[in-house]
Amino acid sequence: MSPEVFWVPAIYLGFALLEFAFTRFFRKARQTRADITVEAVSTVVLLGLIQPAILLAAAGLMALLLPGSQGALAGIPIIAQIGLLLVLDDMMQYWWHRASHTVPWLYNLHRAHHSGEYLSVRTVYRNNLFYYAMMPSLWFSGALIWLGLGPVYVVYVIIKMAVIIGAHSDVRWDAPLYRVKALSPLMWLVERTISTPATHSAHHGQHAADGVTNYKGNFGNLLFFWDVLFGTAKITRRYPDAIGIENLAPISAGAQLLWPLVRR
Repeated sequence: MSPEVFWVPAIYLGFALLEFAFTRFFRKARQTRADITVEAVSTVVLLGLIQPAILLAAAGLMALLLPGSQGALAGIPIIAQIGLLLVLDDMMQYWWHRASHTVPWLYNLHRAHHSGEYLSVRTVYRNNLFYYAMMPSLWFSGALIWLGLGPVYVVYVIIKMAVIIGAHSDVRWDAPLYRVKALSPLMWLVERTISTPATHSAHHGQHAADGVTNYKGNFGNLLFFWDVLFGTAKITRRYPDAIGIENLAPISAGAQLLWPLVRR
């Protein structure tokens, strides 16, 4: 069994248990029955069907378009392999995410991720199913695995998902660290490098006027550095008072999951 098949669920379960103990994992404030449906369906379908299918399809395309290329990059330095994954997976996901808050039809594919009025590990995989099927970074990752980056990808994806899961959880691991004055220089570096609960919750804030929310920024997944580099970062070390979408009417679970096949 590949290590990420164990470690990513273990990290997810660890944060889920913390939420169960401290922030009511199953009963978030303002959750609806539609929220539960969207989260359950999108999580199961992504992990059980869409992601494996994309990785296999990407390998098939590579074999068809570049015969004999399997394992071609396995011998390059590990630092170069990490760099390729950061650029073609994580940075590409940053631009896909950013485009989804800019292009209206793409936002319809991403809206489900913001429709819940709370943050939780439950929302990590919450998205329209076509949003994931079209996500360029997943296809690039499949191609890189075919080219020989599989062993490095395993470690990379465990670290990436640990950061993403931690950034979505409403058990804010960064909050006590901000209160330790001696750690302030370290946290200055951390919050400009990876996504944290403070920087990512700002992206999910409901009210643009609260001084924290940065709905049109803070797009980073593993690396928040992309936001710093491309000018979309907002760092306040505070958390928005409310989570959700401002000035948009709710839509059904079916529309969240399957737009444009199901309309609002």
